[in-house]
Amino acid sequence: MNLLHPLPEKLTEEAFTELLRHDAVRIERIVSNGHASPDGFWYDQDENEWVLLLEGEAGIEFADGERVHLTRGDALNLPAHTRHRVTYTSRPAIWLAVFYRHRPS
Repeated sequence: MNLLHPLPEKLTEEAFTELLRHDAVRIERIVSNGHASPDGFWYDQDENEWVLLLEGEAGIEFADGERVHLTRGDALNLPAHTRHRVTYTSRPAIWLAVFYRHRPS
């Protein structure tokens, strides 16, 4: 599978493609096309999330007001319950997202 092509056409919503699921790990390709989180919406996930921006640009805002600008090749780790939102994405922005849970020792 090529993660960059083909891309879904005419995206009215982000496209999520699950690539792998095993035990405490899930990997997705996310294709954004100018999408952003709705005003007032914050992600607050039970899973940790590591993202790599494969193509494009995106902005992430954290609940404490910190903002991060991501460009192609940038990665970001979001520990579980880190409140964040997507402020903008380019057309397109292609993400590789790895969701993972800590396993008890």
